[in-house]
Amino acid sequence: MWPVPSASDISTTPKAVGKDFLRSATRVLSSWPALWIGFALVHGWIILQAWVFGGQILGDVNLYEWWIRNGMDAGWWPVFSYDWVYPIGALAPMAIPALLADSTNGYYWVWMGLVTAANAVAVLLLGRARPHGRAAVWFWLAFLVALGPIWIGRLDGLLAPIILVALLVAVRRPALAMTLATVGAWIKIAPGAVALALAATASNAKGFLRNVVLPGAAVCAVVIGIATVGGGSDNVLDVFGEQGDRQLQVESVAATPFTVARLWDSSIQVEYDNVIYTYEVLGAGPDAVAEALDIALPVAAVLLAALVWWAARRRPDLVGDVLLLGAAAELLALIVFNKVGSPQFIAWIGPPLAAAIALGSRSQGTRRTWFLPAFGTLIVARLTMEIYPIRYGEFLGGWPLATTIGALRNALLVALLVGAVVRLVQVARSRRTTSRAG
Repeated sequence: MWPVPSASDISTTPKAVGKDFLRSATRVLSSWPALWIGFALVHGWIILQAWVFGGQILGDVNLYEWWIRNGMDAGWWPVFSYDWVYPIGALAPMAIPALLADSTNGYYWVWMGLVTAANAVAVLLLGRARPHGRAAVWFWLAFLVALGPIWIGRLDGLLAPIILVALLVAVRRPALAMTLATVGAWIKIAPGAVALALAATASNAKGFLRNVVLPGAAVCAVVIGIATVGGGSDNVLDVFGEQGDRQLQVESVAATPFTVARLWDSSIQVEYDNVIYTYEVLGAGPDAVAEALDIALPVAAVLLAALVWWAARRRPDLVGDVLLLGAAAELLALIVFNKVGSPQFIAWIGPPLAAAIALGSRSQGTRRTWFLPAFGTLIVARLTMEIYPIRYGEFLGGWPLATTIGALRNALLVALLVGAVVRLVQVARSRRTTSRAG
């Protein structure tokens, strides 16, 4: 006869079965085959969406090709021959598809393949991180799906993996992280935020020199040397002047009061700038805000670096958390205080969250620090896709729903920045549990 189970056996069996199923599902989802299948599905969908939306996503890639083909055919190179909106390092990734493909469609495919390959390297390192790298991969893939195809059609699709890898190796190999951040900053400025966080968390003067100054200076010397040899020394820093000439972009956080006011004030105008290919808010008020942001952005970056420095000195035992918080805060500041608000910028803020999930412990403090920001970041990414490319025409036209989505997205960005600052202050003011290492 079959044994008769006791009442306790009957009552606990469903719970045990549920736990076994959860453990089995976790093992399957944490396996590399499942992760790479997820990676392939996500990137396949994103590439498909890039083709569906066409010029909205790949328009900038077409511009990249034009710059490179013009240089190859006529010898008229950005930076070497004229000032440019990007740092000189951006020429390298733009040139690779032109060297491997003859047609525009071929250039598109190689570009998207290049971005996918860079992200594959980042996912490989992320999945190997301990203790929760596999879970972090799923967050990272969910973030990219939420953001949509815009990142794969911009330089930011290469920057995000660079930022992610730099943050993953920052604590154990800060010199390598600084090298990656500096290389990334010579492609587009955003990885410089990681460099600031690394500088602020250096343990002492010797570490600052060895891990921050020397690798950063070495990369800069190589880049400036190449520019000088090629005759572009006069233009190598003109990217900062190019950014200074821009006005308040319609998607930017600071433009929110004006875009909302358009719901009832028809005098607020949005106009396309065909020199830098973006939509800007016109008027004395927006112009004044744009000028103020030229000052506010560097000031905010310096103040945040000072806060990170203070937190790292107060809690050297939590330097990894401080570094990730500092990098997240700096990257968010680059968006919140920026008069440019391009949707691909949101790709910058996913890497600190993914790295934090991968490297964090199971402690209540870690969950409190990163759970809500991770959830909020996914919402920000999804709202960004809703604005661009899905409802961009409605957003530019001042339609109520699209305007509300844009305002909510920008409010969440401010909330994420405030939350990072508050958490940094809390960490700095908390009781030190271990003495600082020399």
